[in-house]
Amino acid sequence: MNIGRILTIAQNVFWEVIRDRVLYIIVFFGVVMAVTVRLIPELAANTERKIILDIGIAAIGVLGLVVTIFIGTGLVNKEIEKRTVYNLVAKPLRKSELIVGKHIGLSAVLAILITAMTMIYFVILYLSKITFPVNSLIVASFFLFVELSLLTAVGILFGVFTSSLLATLLTFAVYLMGNFSRDLLTLGKLTKNPGIEKFMTGLYVILPDLSRLDIKNDAVYGQIPNLVTSFTNLGYALLYIVLLLSLATAIFSRREF
Repeated sequence: MNIGRILTIAQNVFWEVIRDRVLYIIVFFGVVMAVTVRLIPELAANTERKIILDIGIAAIGVLGLVVTIFIGTGLVNKEIEKRTVYNLVAKPLRKSELIVGKHIGLSAVLAILITAMTMIYFVILYLSKITFPVNSLIVASFFLFVELSLLTAVGILFGVFTSSLLATLLTFAVYLMGNFSRDLLTLGKLTKNPGIEKFMTGLYVILPDLSRLDIKNDAVYGQIPNLVTSFTNLGYALLYIVLLLSLATAIFSRREF
């Protein structure tokens, strides 16, 4: 693969997403946090700190998820539906370079979004004189970015062979099941049915275990995984991203344009 061509695709995706006014989400997040800080103390006098911290980090995740699902699933699918893919594949551009470039471009946008929202989160908490664990929340935001980058790869995979609507629904389904994949494994064992247990085990193996990357609840209390666990989970996510993008490239390469 040619790094220059990949970065060119990534840059085009980055500016295209930025031009779609996606950065307005940062403003929306700031408004949500400002309102939350004003209202929660009046509604929950004794637990307002915990609630505000939870709402802030959860809002970052939800808004990032919206961008990931609705934009990520259309990165390649949009090129196919608009027939612009014909121009791309006619150039000296490998399909793998297109897939990887698209992923890097949106991941860069997500990095900026999460960084900006996290900074606003910290500033509002500081100005409101609410104590918060800086280091653990930064780590939680980083792993949130990794999770969304993985979901971007999922969205691209579905986008190369399904419609935009179906790709969106399937990506959201993977997000839900990925966060509860360990519960599916436990549920299979509780049924004591060998067939169901094997099915649930298969889902657990196939689906990404997103709960590995979700440390928001612990981060609010100032707790983070140790270095070994953190690097293991990061390596797991990166390996999954590589596998998903490789599969997307293989499927995309088989399509005739």
